[in-house]
Amino acid sequence: MNRAPGSVWRRPTHFFAFGLGSGAAPWAPGTFGTLAAIPFYWLMADLTLSWYLGIVFVAFVVGVWLCDKTSIDLGVHDHSGIVWDEFVGYWITMAAVPFSWEAALWGFVIFRIFDVFKPWPIRWADRRVAGGFGIMIDDVMAGLYAWSTMHLWFWLH
Repeated sequence: MNRAPGSVWRRPTHFFAFGLGSGAAPWAPGTFGTLAAIPFYWLMADLTLSWYLGIVFVAFVVGVWLCDKTSIDLGVHDHSGIVWDEFVGYWITMAAVPFSWEAALWGFVIFRIFDVFKPWPIRWADRRVAGGFGIMIDDVMAGLYAWSTMHLWFWLH
């Protein structure tokens, strides 16, 4: 069971690292974090690809700092409630995917599969890369796997 610290509601860095509070869910915080990323994807879906990728890049860079600061403050590397990395991973999954409810749902499912099962080298990175970058990179990699899967699907159909 996920135990979110009270600081999630008092400290802006913790609030954002916990995915605007979605990571405080008592169970499956990564799933709730990914769900919370979907409305932001819908807001960004009509942007040009360069703007979309620019926002995702900034979210990644800020996320490295947010996740590092929050994990240091909590004294726990990659607390299960830190889900900003799921936001970024989902947004990577959906980059240049034609917008639809179905695509948003499939992107969610495919990203979660790669994030949970962590095929090589995602699991390696998850276990060996430290700090905020380490928290973020495995979800970036899962997002890239899911992005490739989404685009392969659209290319084949």
